[in-house]
Amino acid sequence: MKVGLTYDLRAEYLALGYDDQETAEFDRADTIEAIEGSLQALGHATERIGNVMNLTRKLVSGNRWDMVFNIAEGLRGFGREAQVPALLEAYDIPYTFSDPLVMSLSLHKGHTKRVIRDAGVPTPDFLVVEDGLRIGALSFAPPYFVKPVAEGTGKGITPASIIRRPEDLGPRCLELIDAYHQPVLVEAFLPGREFTVGLLGTGSAAAALGTIEVHLRAAAEPLIYTYLNKENCEELVEYRRVDAAVDATVRDAEAIALQAWRVLGCRDAGRIDIRCDVQGRPQFMEVNPLAGMHPAHSDLPIICSQIGMPYQALIERIMISARRRIPSRPSKGVFGQIIASPRSAAGAV
Repeated sequence: MKVGLTYDLRAEYLALGYDDQETAEFDRADTIEAIEGSLQALGHATERIGNVMNLTRKLVSGNRWDMVFNIAEGLRGFGREAQVPALLEAYDIPYTFSDPLVMSLSLHKGHTKRVIRDAGVPTPDFLVVEDGLRIGALSFAPPYFVKPVAEGTGKGITPASIIRRPEDLGPRCLELIDAYHQPVLVEAFLPGREFTVGLLGTGSAAAALGTIEVHLRAAAEPLIYTYLNKENCEELVEYRRVDAAVDATVRDAEAIALQAWRVLGCRDAGRIDIRCDVQGRPQFMEVNPLAGMHPAHSDLPIICSQIGMPYQALIERIMISARRRIPSRPSKGVFGQIIASPRSAAGAV
């Protein structure tokens, strides 16, 4: 199978003058090497495509692939993670991970929580603030937790994200709106245990892979998983495997994560962050349907490592999940040109 790789390489954007925070979600070269090496070891021919601009040029030039392994985060807007999937769908090219709808919805944490709440998945009370000077009356009491509505990798999250006095909420929201040019999510602060649940599969075939509990070391910024803690996780964070078979709270967290995964329509693999309230009850925090894939640094591969799943096996399982969605019939390609479907043109993974 010919597999293209779409991604945003952090070094390329840094060389163009973007700063560390602007590029925080982008990938290191060794991540691309690890994915490509695993795909080649599985018998696939690979082609590095890169970001959405490179993908556009290659598509216009006539390049095609049987599958695209997509980890491109995009640079701008609420739909930035949907850009590559949408373009690939326009050209009828299969790809890994979630579709444009899921990518756009899940990036906006407020919209995601509205869907989750309506589906009955437990999540803390929240408000999306467009203007820090006009918050209005909140239906829940402090302490509050505030963060940009559409950022990842802990961007905008610092010790100041915990707001204990109502009079401090407006100024802090305004600071974040000014800094990130987007609304702010205000939630009831959850003081309990924090988990990351790995998910694999799609729909009824999805399952929780395993769960790690986040423990901050003494030198870390306290209480929360901040941008600084995430960027320096090797020194500041300990990830402990926890077992649903012996820990009822973990069992509940995995059930909530799986319910949210299916409600949102996420595909192939990813992770969901869960934190417990003051009563110790797990609550949905956010979903990452485009989880980091660095073999040693990213949460999903860390979970796999701790349950004994090699990195190559994770890549293989993702590919198998994606191939199950490919129609078995021949499909009409771009502008009506008939092309053989990837399933008929290549053997099983």
